[in-house]
Amino acid sequence: MRRLIALLSVLLALLTLPVAAQTRAPLVLAAASMQEALTDAAGAWAARGHPRPVLSFAASSALARQITAGGRADLFVSADTDWMDVVAKAGLVVPGTRATLVRNRLVVVGPANGRSVVATRGAALAKVLAAGPLAMADPAAVPAGKYGEAALRRLGAWDAVAPRVVRAENVRAALALVERGAAPYGIVYATDALAARGVRIAGVFPARSHAPIVYPVARLTGGEAGGEAEGFRRFLLSRAGQAILTKRGFVRP
Repeated sequence: MRRLIALLSVLLALLTLPVAAQTRAPLVLAAASMQEALTDAAGAWAARGHPRPVLSFAASSALARQITAGGRADLFVSADTDWMDVVAKAGLVVPGTRATLVRNRLVVVGPANGRSVVATRGAALAKVLAAGPLAMADPAAVPAGKYGEAALRRLGAWDAVAPRVVRAENVRAALALVERGAAPYGIVYATDALAARGVRIAGVFPARSHAPIVYPVARLTGGEAGGEAEGFRRFLLSRAGQAILTKRGFVRP
């Protein structure tokens, strides 16, 4: 009888291991601009009886480097395809799980009581943006900064504006500079402007002035949340998940 009880205990422990793995809360590494949207989505997922996903936000470049350096996580949401490509080429994306999550728009923000930037080309735009420091995520690495530099180059204003650029570590840090009055204008995503206080959208860059702003999502091979990670990924791509994200200003893929 003692042997039978011991055997049953072992079998019970083995049967519960997959369940424990599936109920582990997924760790999600996401672009800083996804903060409010993914927080809302994580809350909705938890309300359905799942462990609430653990969210970590930073510049996509920093997160991709963290992943390729051995950092473990279950999901990665990048603000551009380039940094997702870096992770994928390192063999760290679960095959078949990469998908376009949402899109975004690029805007100029200024003080809430400021005037609109009506110019969209060349010298007139440069005159407005070069009048004082221009806050941007670092164009050398961060997606928002790369989109911003591309747009200004396409519109013929980059050479005049570049000496006045204040490079921030991510798009939210650039937004904070405008919120604090440290810079009269900043280039951020439309969703960041909608989430901010004390600033307004002073201008919207033409879509043709930069590459499409695409946010891919994928599961990572180093993840440990198993079914929960895949479930949350699918939820984000579902009609219910997309409704949550678009409410925060993102555009459906």
